[in-house]
Amino acid sequence: MDHAILFIDGENFIHKIEDVLKKHPKGNKVDITSLDFNKIFRNPLQEYKITRKIFYAAKLHFHPETKEKSERLLKTQRKLRNTLLHQKFEFLIAGNVRGQKVSVNGKTKIIFREKGVDVKIAVDLVAMAADKLLKTAILCSSDSDLQPAVQETRKRKVEVIYLGFEIQPNKGLSYTTNRMLLFRNAEILKACGLK
Repeated sequence: MDHAILFIDGENFIHKIEDVLKKHPKGNKVDITSLDFNKIFRNPLQEYKITRKIFYAAKLHFHPETKEKSERLLKTQRKLRNTLLHQKFEFLIAGNVRGQKVSVNGKTKIIFREKGVDVKIAVDLVAMAADKLLKTAILCSSDSDLQPAVQETRKRKVEVIYLGFEIQPNKGLSYTTNRMLLFRNAEILKACGLK
């Protein structure tokens, strides 16, 4: 068994789980903030001894024009953080989520965008590889922007594994990394208590 560090792009990961759940008739009843995340990662990573599990999330900001949504998002993130910490994940705030006004069909609405998480993951990958703190990196993200960091990490003799989802694996990351592992939809549903 190899020792490995798991790098999780939090928002990306949660959205992919939600995409799988949307395909199930009872998927909308699953509280993602209360899941057993260790169970979700168990099958695809069974041959690795994970020494650190880092969940990267963006800092949320209250937006006065979307008071209810802002409060709901902040409450959800707090609950998710507590669940992850209880399950021995590191919860790292990197970047920000900000509300931005956009015009859609002549109407102004506010959308929330995350910025900075992928940069922090990239910096951590390369820094840990350069400092020889990393032998195997498991990258749970479908963000193609991480490809240059993956290439730099691999140049430093670190094995990089892309952990993606069968519903839309990232081809760029699958070519850039040493190996690709996938979450199967059935495994995700089973870990969420659905069949």
